[in-house]
Amino acid sequence: MNESDLYQPINEYLIKNGYSVNSEVLHCDIIARKNEEVIAIELKKNFNATLLIQAVERQKFADSVYIAILKPKRKGNLKNWKGMCHLLKRLEIGLILVSFLKTKARVDIVLHPADNVIKKSNKKRKAILREIDNRSGNYNKGGITRKKIVTAYRENAIFIACGLQKYGELSPKKLRELGTGNKTSSILQKDHYGWFERVSKGIYKLHPNGVESLKKYAEIADVYYNMLNE
Repeated sequence: MNESDLYQPINEYLIKNGYSVNSEVLHCDIIARKNEEVIAIELKKNFNATLLIQAVERQKFADSVYIAILKPKRKGNLKNWKGMCHLLKRLEIGLILVSFLKTKARVDIVLHPADNVIKKSNKKRKAILREIDNRSGNYNKGGITRKKIVTAYRENAIFIACGLQKYGELSPKKLRELGTGNKTSSILQKDHYGWFERVSKGIYKLHPNGVESLKKYAEIADVYYNMLNE
């Protein structure tokens, strides 16, 4: 059982209750939105101090923060269960328990957090929302480790790669006209992923590494190819 195994049941629960869900957003396992409400959820198999620290950090920008852990077979198996619940109430952090039955998973909201009075960081909140808004979809699995996360930046690079594969050698200006955005020049010049190659001053083409990467991110690439065909 991994932390990421908790993600899908919670994702389905949130969507069923009218939330849009994004995972692995600026180090947050799950960000859920409904209208102007922003909820942050951190996943761990077991309750520990690291999980608490992460949850408290999320209170700086989220309206509500929950921790989600694997439900113990018996609450008595979780040391200091009552003490943990009391501490979470004092910190105004919610608790979600996930259990895996023979045929399905179950999500139980044990504690809903009270409205926290911690002063919010508008800068952090805006950064979270901007990252989500600049993604075309939710391609990550919350709680993953040792796997490349699809960020808005990576999606932007995929969009640029799609443009170069479709039209051949292009300048940043031509790519921006296709809709690749203001960061196009920077992404091409820095070439963080090794996907691009400058063929002459101000002209770029897709490197073979980029061609292979588009195959790996085929689902996302299809979204941008459709945009280019509109």
